[in-house]
Amino acid sequence: MLQEIEKAKEHFGRILEEQLNRVETMKKSQEWIDYTQVTPIIIGVIGGDGIGTYITDEARRVLRFLLEDEISKGKVELRDIEGLTIENRAKAMKAIPEDILEEIKKCHILLKGPLHTPKKGDPWPNIESANVAMRRELDLFANVRPVRVPVEGIDWIFFRENTEGAYILGSKGVNVTDDLAIDFTAVTTQGSERIIRMAFEYARKNKINKVTVITKANVIKTTDGKFLAVADQIAANYPEIEWDDWFIDIMTAKLIDPKRRTQFKVMVMPNLYGDILTDEAAEFQGGVGTAGSANIGKQYAMFEAIHGTAPRMVENGRAQYADPSSMLRATVMLLNHIGLAEKGKRLEKALDICGQYEKKIVITGREDGATSEEFADYVMETVR
Repeated sequence: MLQEIEKAKEHFGRILEEQLNRVETMKKSQEWIDYTQVTPIIIGVIGGDGIGTYITDEARRVLRFLLEDEISKGKVELRDIEGLTIENRAKAMKAIPEDILEEIKKCHILLKGPLHTPKKGDPWPNIESANVAMRRELDLFANVRPVRVPVEGIDWIFFRENTEGAYILGSKGVNVTDDLAIDFTAVTTQGSERIIRMAFEYARKNKINKVTVITKANVIKTTDGKFLAVADQIAANYPEIEWDDWFIDIMTAKLIDPKRRTQFKVMVMPNLYGDILTDEAAEFQGGVGTAGSANIGKQYAMFEAIHGTAPRMVENGRAQYADPSSMLRATVMLLNHIGLAEKGKRLEKALDICGQYEKKIVITGREDGATSEEFADYVMETVR
């Protein structure tokens, strides 16, 4: 038993060293990229796995349609990044093969389809999630997920910390013995500060008077406790904004409470809770297939669907019926991020009309509904 304990202690020591080095890197804060000074803005398009290629193709087509003028004038370049598939990742035994990572870093913005993350029972080796690796490699610390259902009075935006918590060390747990497995979580002052400040800045900029901080600090006292303590410090700099804190378990209940849910506006939380809560929230908008997200850092940004690769749809020959709304919602956020908010608003309005109001054609995920291509055509006709 002593041998197993010593081995686990060595493993934990390496993790501590890595995380302390990461803290030092965060302290050397970079400036935010100014897209008005960048020509061309290079948007890398990554198809993904499973239904990813289908819905990303349609998002690329809509993006090219909306940016026709900017592309023709050389202000924007769309660049396909090939090869980030589960087959290639498994072959290289890396979450992101080095040559593909190099190409990714040549872009300013990424529009990315869902990527498969291997799990127990898969035919693929248990490599790290490419999504987690990309967020870490590009320091995409803020995962921003809006959910809008105007007829229900719902207008939420979630700020999910993207590079810490349980996910950053999710592949670095240790089986101490056959009977004992230990996983780790990590929260830093610097990581908490930047995501919480981003949420408050968004509220201030958009004249929203409420921010909600979500943790489980009553039980996860050290890491969640730090996140909540940092929120308390930052909130003092925004006296015009009311803030409160909720625990993740009761928050999942209150999000479906019709008397309470419209009171929430801006929400900020650690990684795992954000993943859970935003999937629940997306159901109000029509399901995870309708929700996009932004992954934002100071030098790079990535926009994607919040859902996975839907292997059952592919196996059943239904991939062409996948709903591209998630990737199109992500495209709205992409346009806003690079300073083309008017085009973003036009696309967002068209998606609301096509998906929630008019519904001339409907995506069902099966042959009785529209294909991804037909829905994208409908959206582009509506944008006009």
